[in-house]
Amino acid sequence: MISASDFRNGMTIEIDGNVCQIVEFQHVKPGKGAAFVRTKLKDIINGGVKETTFRPTEKFPAARIDRKDMQYLYADGDLYNFMDNESYEQISLTKDQVGDSMKYVKENETVQINSYNGNVFAVEPPLFVELAISETEPGFKGDTATGATKPATVETGAVVQVPLFVNEGDVIKIDTRSGEYLSRV
Repeated sequence: MISASDFRNGMTIEIDGNVCQIVEFQHVKPGKGAAFVRTKLKDIINGGVKETTFRPTEKFPAARIDRKDMQYLYADGDLYNFMDNESYEQISLTKDQVGDSMKYVKENETVQINSYNGNVFAVEPPLFVELAISETEPGFKGDTATGATKPATVETGAVVQVPLFVNEGDVIKIDTRSGEYLSRV
């Protein structure tokens, strides 16, 4: 059991049968009255976010989230196929289960599959990926004063804003959390 005074960002707990992840928390000690913990909770099954307050003495069971590294094999229509690197067991996930997390992932990349009681609720791509640019317009010298960007399509089909000096065929590094261009490789 985890008490509300022990909350930390990223912790997962069960509240009223729902599995929630703590996005933000704040211990508040008002001048008058009892202290409380203000939290922002994300329901990991349906993705909803709610703000709630708790007394520091309230206790909640910790939710056991299974995280497993798996290799992304291929997409077959609306199904994405993954393989466990240890047992070679394969699973297929629907587009709804995967969400937008696969737009920067190439075939044969390792991703992390998160599940609760055997039900997959999220796929986490690597934090940084290196992808080749398949299509972009050429940038011309002298177009801007500073920091101009242009859209570029990478090999997975995702569109990323890149600086003007990046050309087709270049390999770039992308932060998958924000979808931002980091550097050329």
